[in-house]
Amino acid sequence: MFIGQSLPFVTRYVDELDSALKCIDPDAGMSRLQKSWVGFCLLAIVVTNSICFKRFERASLGRYSHASLSWMFRQNHALLQFVLRASVCVIVERYGITEGVLVVDDSDKKRSKRTQRIYKAHKLKDKSSGGFVRGQNLVFLLLITDTVTLPVGVEFSMPEKALTAWTQVDKRLRKQGVAKKQRPAKPSPHPDYPTKLEIALELLKGFHTTFPEIRVRCVLADNVYGTQVFVDEASALFFGVQVISKLRKNQNIRLRGKTLNLTTFSKRYPGISQLLCIRGGQKVNVYMRSARVHVDAHGKKRFVIAIRYEGEQEYRYLVASDMSWRTIDIAQAQTLRWLVEVFIEDWKGYEGFGQLTKQTDEEGSRRSLSLSLLCDHCLLLHPAQLARIQDKLPACTVGSLRDSVQVESLIEFIAGVILSDNPEQQMALLTSQVQEVFRLNDSSKHMVGRELGWLEPTPALKHRVRNMLKAA
Repeated sequence: MFIGQSLPFVTRYVDELDSALKCIDPDAGMSRLQKSWVGFCLLAIVVTNSICFKRFERASLGRYSHASLSWMFRQNHALLQFVLRASVCVIVERYGITEGVLVVDDSDKKRSKRTQRIYKAHKLKDKSSGGFVRGQNLVFLLLITDTVTLPVGVEFSMPEKALTAWTQVDKRLRKQGVAKKQRPAKPSPHPDYPTKLEIALELLKGFHTTFPEIRVRCVLADNVYGTQVFVDEASALFFGVQVISKLRKNQNIRLRGKTLNLTTFSKRYPGISQLLCIRGGQKVNVYMRSARVHVDAHGKKRFVIAIRYEGEQEYRYLVASDMSWRTIDIAQAQTLRWLVEVFIEDWKGYEGFGQLTKQTDEEGSRRSLSLSLLCDHCLLLHPAQLARIQDKLPACTVGSLRDSVQVESLIEFIAGVILSDNPEQQMALLTSQVQEVFRLNDSSKHMVGRELGWLEPTPALKHRVRNMLKAA
């Protein structure tokens, strides 16, 4: 796929982004060169499905060199500092968003074995193989509305090495039965390595500060964030809003004066069959049992729900901060959390960051991540997407939008050649550009032009080997 002139919807989005930046900080507005660079990069990310300036150069047939694109990438300090915040403002204004649901989740980005200059790369558990890989972990904040779902915050997460080492030692000593007084003390937290819970709370605070006019209906999170501190602080941040998370099956609750874990609770009080509406669409049969009980780990009463979908063997356990909600409403709200998994899959598969993102150091990782998320926002303003959503029709998938943009870019490129004043001259110039940019490289797989070596017995050694065999 080739890139000619920028597509109209990309240009319009960049203009709106520039206006939003000026509203945030008058000094953060974009120059004409910066707007051209951002527009080209967004289109190139969709066309090449990567954030690789060499690929961008080839897609533009050398019109933009990888050196100049990389130089602009490293220079735009003020621009990329507020760009995600400004982009969210653009989407909120275009779709008239006034309320929604916030979802917190994290995801891993696998990297190569050598990651000395990759920002906050560390050892991760590989769920697919069960082993370990090197990579980055990112905490996302997603806004789900009745029209669109969009990322509104993201931050890199990395555990502190000293704390990780202490956790491993402490776990081993506890298994050996060593008393707490004799085990090493837990190291104090390092400000450069906040936990996932602290990052999630900071993202929620940032959203509340930037968009106080948006009403948050509830906050959803996975079991990693199902702690008393996160639930209470997230709820208080939005004036007592409902916070729904998960509990582990071995956590204790207090019911009717007795302490029991959640597994015992679900066995003693089996769920009742009822229909659950999944994300406002399909209805499925589930087994649920709920109770307003004291959760020991939280030190207070919570709304706890044991839920099991038909076909599953084990229950999962939801915890909610607001006990005035109905059981069915909490369970249906929790199904919205699956949308963050869909977003992460689309983001990794179609929006560049999951492919070639080799930009080094902190600024390289943060800026390539910002461009990738801008790409997601830009596709929400594609004319076909806007028309469908405004007409209350199902929205287009990211994959189909990417295919459409690739074809639009190719047609625009061909039209530029055909409709020029001298098509023959333009075609000859295009041919030379293609030959210049797409050069054939030497392969090391084939041995043509190189020596295979002497692959025959040496006559002088035949007599010696024969004598050795006779002597043996």
